[in-house]
Amino acid sequence: MKGFFEDQIALTGKVMDLRLQRQNLVASNLANVNTPGYKEKTLEFEDSLQKALNKDARGKMTKTSKMHVPANFEANKFSGRTLSNFEPRVVHGENAVDIDKEMVTMTKNTLAYNALTQIISKNFQGMQKVIQDGAR
Repeated sequence: MKGFFEDQIALTGKVMDLRLQRQNLVASNLANVNTPGYKEKTLEFEDSLQKALNKDARGKMTKTSKMHVPANFEANKFSGRTLSNFEPRVVHGENAVDIDKEMVTMTKNTLAYNALTQIISKNFQGMQKVIQDGAR
C-alpha cells in the first residue's frame, strides 16, 4: 500500500539534495575566487523540476487531457545540470568568479533549503499527530 506522503517526501528530498549540490558548487566557486583561469560553475534544476511536475513557466499545472490533471512525480526522472561552459566577463587582474553574486546565490539557496526542511518537518509532525489521534 502506498503511503500518504510518499511522493511529496520523495520530491522534497530530491530538491533538498539538489540544493545541497548547488551549495557545494557555490562553496567551490568561493574557494577558487583567487584561482587564475577558474570558471565558476552553477547548478540549474528548476526548469527540469517544473517539467517533471508537469507545470508551466508560471508554476501552474498543465493539462495533458481534458479529463484530468497529472499530479504524479517520480524523483528519479530529473536531475540538476552543472553549467561550466559559458564565457565569463574577464577583466585583466580579476578572476571569473563574482564573489557578490556567489554570496547572493548561497544566501538564496540556504533560505530555500531551510524552507524545505521546515516543510518536511511539518509533514512528519502531521503524520505523528494523525498516528497519535488514531491511537486514542
